[in-house]
Amino acid sequence: MAKILITSGPTREYLDPIRFISNQSSGRMGVALAEAALDFGHEVCVVSGPVHVSYPTNAEVVSVETTTEMHDAVGNHFPMCDGIIAAAAPCDFRPKTFVDSKIKKSGDGMIIEFTETSDILSSVSHDKHAAQWAVGFALETDNGIENAMKKLIEKKLNLIVLNGPEAMNSETNRIRILGINGIIAGFEGTKHNVARNIINTIFDSLKNSTTAF
Repeated sequence: MAKILITSGPTREYLDPIRFISNQSSGRMGVALAEAALDFGHEVCVVSGPVHVSYPTNAEVVSVETTTEMHDAVGNHFPMCDGIIAAAAPCDFRPKTFVDSKIKKSGDGMIIEFTETSDILSSVSHDKHAAQWAVGFALETDNGIENAMKKLIEKKLNLIVLNGPEAMNSETNRIRILGINGIIAGFEGTKHNVARNIINTIFDSLKNSTTAF
């Protein structure tokens, strides 16, 4: 059995003490993956952004808020794990400047400059040792297969799970799982059932894989 690190939920990036940017990720897919992995006998550590769902009581849960916090938590826990399933939706951008007090209206609107956040999955996947594995999620609005394959290769992943924006804050999901040679499986239904199929596909793929990343 494996020890699996699962990232889940969104992150927040603050403009001032009151306002932040984020996304609609609910954490439901992360919950379903944690439940499925535990059902199959694996050990689970979840690194989660702010969500309103509850993770299994027999999973270790590390709560974070910002992308930097998620990056640090994943970096700290991944060395003790066999693999990672990165189902979280961390912010890709953060404001260049944080204002210490609430920003007031001026009548002139506001221009905000953003900078890119660190790529959590890429950093740990590139540093993983030979026995470790990494699976990512790609949420795409267009050119899904092309963009997912690009991410899989650039991030040195074993597999990537492709889904669309309709998956966010939903009880169901429709996914395709891609490996280095393209699509290897597709599933749809409740996130619980989809998660079980993802876990099965990961371990079937690892057992049959001859590709080293």
